[in-house]
Amino acid sequence: MQFDLLVRKALFIACAGSLALQGCGGGGDDGPAIEANTQTIRFDAAPVLNKGGTATVVAVASSGLPVRYGSATPGVCSVDAGSGLVTSLTLGNCVVSANQAGNSRYAQAPEATLTLPVAFSPVQSITFGAAPSLSLGGTAVVSASATSGLPVSFSSQSAGVCSVVPDSGVVTALLAGNCVIAANQAGDANYHAAAQVTQSIVVSAPVSVRVPGVPGGVTAAPGTVADSVLVSFGGTDSGGSPITGYTVTSVPAGITASGTASPIAVACPNNCRGYALSVAAQNAVGTGSASAPVPVTTAYQVVETFYEPDTQPNNSIFIGTFTFNFTAGTVSDLKGILSESMTGGSTGYPGDSMKWLTLDYQLVSWRDAALGGTFVASFRNNTTNTFLRSATGDGWSPQQGVTVGGRYYGSPGANPGNAYALIFVPDDPTATLTPAQLALLAYADCAPGGMMGDTCMTGTAFSGYGSDGTMGGVPRSQLITRK
Repeated sequence: MQFDLLVRKALFIACAGSLALQGCGGGGDDGPAIEANTQTIRFDAAPVLNKGGTATVVAVASSGLPVRYGSATPGVCSVDAGSGLVTSLTLGNCVVSANQAGNSRYAQAPEATLTLPVAFSPVQSITFGAAPSLSLGGTAVVSASATSGLPVSFSSQSAGVCSVVPDSGVVTALLAGNCVIAANQAGDANYHAAAQVTQSIVVSAPVSVRVPGVPGGVTAAPGTVADSVLVSFGGTDSGGSPITGYTVTSVPAGITASGTASPIAVACPNNCRGYALSVAAQNAVGTGSASAPVPVTTAYQVVETFYEPDTQPNNSIFIGTFTFNFTAGTVSDLKGILSESMTGGSTGYPGDSMKWLTLDYQLVSWRDAALGGTFVASFRNNTTNTFLRSATGDGWSPQQGVTVGGRYYGSPGANPGNAYALIFVPDDPTATLTPAQLALLAYADCAPGGMMGDTCMTGTAFSGYGSDGTMGGVPRSQLITRK
């Protein structure tokens, strides 16, 4: 098996230089000669592309073979190589290229280009969500969105009746009457200011006074200061008497904090690991019921890079997102995209034209107390079947790829084309990985476009698993940042 891999690796490198070599192009030593029929590429009509926006171009090769896209003006726009999704970066002319490399029947097509003028799109409008109910002395949350996607700010047009927090939309009722809230969007380099819109909310006076209701929309996330958590919440029924404050308590008991408005900062070692938090409101009558306890959670982005010595300047890269639950110490919803370093041109990431696989299924996770964190893997298919299963293996673990030579699951039968990326999330997610943690990162790409015959592309470290990846790929870095 090792000799077979070396032969395939040498053939891949030779074929990268010339498709005319015998055995290249998938034909084998006794395969048919390349016919070299001509083919052309044509673009469909150019879509409208506004500054800061996206559009999709469509090009078709006369051969029927798939087309690869690129940007000839990377300073103006970027283009997804497979889908043709164009993202504008600035004003100017965006030139999109389309290529088709040919196969054993067709010669490479002449490159075709399409020019998209990037236009300034100044028009935006604002729409309010449904008006909330609001009682005297209570709070509620108004919502509004701009068609530009830019954040909306709020102001009160009836200051004697109600006040509002400009960025969160939390409205406080001061008197019974008609509360008018205005929403504005000032614009930016891409959009002019939107026309102001307003929403009216009737502040009702209750027939009796009681304790406040349960605060709504409670969330908890690590603060910007070490060992602190910010607890946020939305509207609260006042009970007919102005709310005088809020109290945060923990489950299990032991942590408390108070404040007069959302958010409330809570001093909490280790970001409240092991604690959930709830909020209760007070008025002149007393303290209302506490909200259901919520965990402390935060969304993160991860970029994991595996150095591929034989496919430079392209590396195998996983870009994903996940949610970390500090209360339980767990990772959820890991998903992202994995590059195929054997595809693409001579420009490396991030201006690359590599094919990217979607990994949407977090199927495996486990905590490693000795290493101080959690391993998590996300897969292309909704199954862990990745490598050819051995008598004792589980069919996906990196060591399994080493022991069976990295062959895909089901070989020599149909290839289900699975792939995965294995990351490590330290207990402090943004901490730099130690060498021992880095050595256990791994990926496997068993999709047909990323393989050599029936051998998957893999990335492993000799120090972690006893072998480097099938093309020499090794984990180089992992960076986790808060979204």
